[in-house]
Amino acid sequence: MTIVQLEYLLAVANCGSFSQAAEHCFVTQPSLSMQVKALEEELEVILLDRSKKPVVPTEAGEVVLEQVRETLRAFNYIREAVCELKGETSGRLRLGVIPTIAPYLMHRFMPAFVRDYPRVELEISEMKTADIVEALKRDRLDAALVAGGTCGEGILEHELFNDRFYMYVSPENPLYERQNVRIEEIDLKDLVILSPGNCMRDQIIELCQAKRAMPSHFSFESGSLETLMRIVDCTQALTIIPEMAIEFIPADRRDRVKMLAKGAMSRKIAVAVRRTYVKGSIIRALNETIVNCLKG
Repeated sequence: MTIVQLEYLLAVANCGSFSQAAEHCFVTQPSLSMQVKALEEELEVILLDRSKKPVVPTEAGEVVLEQVRETLRAFNYIREAVCELKGETSGRLRLGVIPTIAPYLMHRFMPAFVRDYPRVELEISEMKTADIVEALKRDRLDAALVAGGTCGEGILEHELFNDRFYMYVSPENPLYERQNVRIEEIDLKDLVILSPGNCMRDQIIELCQAKRAMPSHFSFESGSLETLMRIVDCTQALTIIPEMAIEFIPADRRDRVKMLAKGAMSRKIAVAVRRTYVKGSIIRALNETIVNCLKG
């Protein structure tokens, strides 16, 4: 049994395909398949159900994979521990980011992070919260930028800053004339929201104390805040946006942004990692870079 065999097994389980796993590991498919088969022969058990598409672990495979993830984490920690002793920050960081954060935050800290930590290999994926949690638990991601309090058990969150909610309202809506709006004044028939799977959708529903099946003049949901704002621009609708999105609204539309009354909800932006995560120096570097860039 070798580390390479364990890495190949995990890659197939994560990708659901021998061919995709081979591409991910930069080896030929026959070579990867041979190593996985050798591991199964050594353990005298079938680890992957090759008859399924995508390929899935067998019951024995699930048990082995849980140990494989822990073993590879411990193996990779050796290098991380040595780097920590040397005062170095290096290695690979697979970072997930939710769609309501990625367009508004990534550009602010990425240049500084890449400049200050050239030995960190940064891989970024935009994903919904549920997919991020699954990827963190299955070791497909190292860390993620999320809305705090949305990841559940087994995930540790490092809070970075608060992100207030604002209303973005059409000039045709009666609330357009207001500078400060109370939540209870919002007519839910005018509210357009994010589609299911976006954690900010659930926060907005909670904020408005609305049922999931909200009455509306028309039904429109989107995975993009930008799309929601464009819908507001051409209708009498309104939506809720995070503070970090405001700087991207053109100057001639800034008058559509309205403060929500004191006490209205905000979200906390956090870096999420597994509780057993070991790349402490990289996470500290990420946290510090984001906070410092926002101060500037």
